[in-house]
Amino acid sequence: MYGTKSRIETLCILSLFKQASLLSEIYKRLLLHAYSGNSLNSVSAKPIKNIFTSSTTMHQFSITTVSLLGFFIGLNSGDESGGIERTTTGLIAVTNGQAWGSWGDAEVCPLGTYATGFSLKVEPSQGSGDDTAMNGVALRCTTPLYSDWSYVAYSTVRSETGSWGKWTRNKWCTNGHLVAFQLQVEGSQQDGDDTAANNIRFKCSDGEVLEGDGMSWGSWGSWSPTCPGKGICGIETKVELPQGDDDDTALNDVHFYCCR
Repeated sequence: MYGTKSRIETLCILSLFKQASLLSEIYKRLLLHAYSGNSLNSVSAKPIKNIFTSSTTMHQFSITTVSLLGFFIGLNSGDESGGIERTTTGLIAVTNGQAWGSWGDAEVCPLGTYATGFSLKVEPSQGSGDDTAMNGVALRCTTPLYSDWSYVAYSTVRSETGSWGKWTRNKWCTNGHLVAFQLQVEGSQQDGDDTAANNIRFKCSDGEVLEGDGMSWGSWGSWSPTCPGKGICGIETKVELPQGDDDDTALNDVHFYCCR
């Protein structure tokens, strides 16, 4: 059967071919100038103007090509999510996570990419029913972002997720990548309805703070340490499996891995 991985690989190859075709056209025009008697140092920019209308577009082309290559390498070197084995420089954690559940498998961004955005899986309020609030965290992996262009391609890594809720819209660093986090957690409700982790904040490498679209029960704990190395590149989550007729909490805690 033609699986998800094969479809994603095909899309990556097509994207790379488009980029290669664009680069080939640039080289062709440069060579035409060279053979017409102009040195490469004196080639006019006019023939290339129709391809790259600004330095921003050139930057988009370069970064997109590098990221697609990293994404494609990850798909062929790791698991179905695009994660691969790479050297990590440490793990960051917070102290206010809840205790229910067990840790899922860690997943890491493809080589050459880092977490620059994220999405949350959140169950809205169930009224008099059983609330679970935040069920999962997905990292969006790209090369570092810059404010003068919009990112078009990314890979996703996530560890274990709960069974309830929907994924929220992506939130991105304006510049750079994610380097630290803060968790909003509801303490034990004894015989009441426990929700455990409710929301998350990330700090970007330029100091910008991004807050997820989670729920509001509980309180914010202290910030994690800042990533040693370049930034966040992997994730593992602590999730409680469905409890049947008993109280469900889903996501309880999260760790993030850092890469150089």
